[in-house]
Amino acid sequence: MRFLHTADWHLGRSFHGASLMDAQARWTDWLLVTAREAKVDAILVSGDVYDRALPPVDAVRLASETLARLVEVAPVVLISGNHDSPTRLGFGAELFARSGLHVTTDVARVGAPVLLGDTAVYGIPYLEPDVARPLLDVEDRGHGPVLDAAMARIRADLADRAAGTRSVVLAHAFVAGGEASESERDLAVGGAASVPASVFAGVDYVALGHLHAPQRVGERGRYAGSPLAFSFSEARHRKSVALVDLGTGIPEVELVACPVERGLAILRGPLEALLADPAHAAAEAAWVQVTLTDAVRPVEAMARVRDRFPHAVVLSFEPEGAAALAENSYAVRLRGLDDRQLAAAFVEDVRGEGPSDAEQALLDEAFLAPRVAEAVR
Repeated sequence: MRFLHTADWHLGRSFHGASLMDAQARWTDWLLVTAREAKVDAILVSGDVYDRALPPVDAVRLASETLARLVEVAPVVLISGNHDSPTRLGFGAELFARSGLHVTTDVARVGAPVLLGDTAVYGIPYLEPDVARPLLDVEDRGHGPVLDAAMARIRADLADRAAGTRSVVLAHAFVAGGEASESERDLAVGGAASVPASVFAGVDYVALGHLHAPQRVGERGRYAGSPLAFSFSEARHRKSVALVDLGTGIPEVELVACPVERGLAILRGPLEALLADPAHAAAEAAWVQVTLTDAVRPVEAMARVRDRFPHAVVLSFEPEGAAALAENSYAVRLRGLDDRQLAAAFVEDVRGEGPSDAEQALLDEAFLAPRVAEAVR
């Protein structure tokens, strides 16, 4: 059995204000050709089809056209991610299944596989802990308990199937040990963000989504990664899809590199040097992030940068000799903090001490409320 594993399309996303729709459309054309030439038996899409719960019309149209073309090649098994609206993405799932498009967004259906030959393919949509707990009869908060409960249902179903039945699980989660990037939405509100790889023990292949860097997790798990870069933290990623051959042992995985329509370049130095240095010629066609180190901020800096690098989208200033000051700057102190930590830091800055346990609970509830509302829409 051969699968094509992909994830995190984020249709409708922009890159620092620049639309990616055309690039995403060309990538879906490439995906169709790749699936057809590889003669796959199924296509796995591990969540985050869209970039937000209410996607733009163009993104919905592209998703519809892409999935209709893919099912002509092979059955498609798809789950919702934390960016998707389960209700919207799951609309018409029963009807679509008749055409070979199997969409799992309903937590109650965890444990009911799509059967492809002698392989049972189970979908676990993204589980917002406080939404999934009552549906899975879980008392403890956090991502680990709800995923444990979902996998318990899968193992129970698998145990009742014929000996030799192979198993694949699609899941959208942050598995401990995975390499994150700046473009993933934090999952921490509602419990610990990460889960151990051991949660998925007992299945032949785990097709993961959420982290945007292609990477292996354990012997049988893999993040497909996003098809395009969505932040400069992904400058070193080699985007790909995974062709997975499922036999009786460890799955054999071949990574097929995605086409790079526009690369990423991170430049640093004085303005005049950056504009004159021939070593930066390749960056002229790339998305560019520039950090200027001039002692005095140059006049019309972005306009001058774009004279040479027309796709420059980020410009910052770090004057040389100001390192000691920068180390204590407000921006540096806040760098890397999630929303919950930022709120706590704000409270401490305002009144001299951080929030009490009761206040932190109120802050957590405030951050969680829109996510719960989004998850049930």
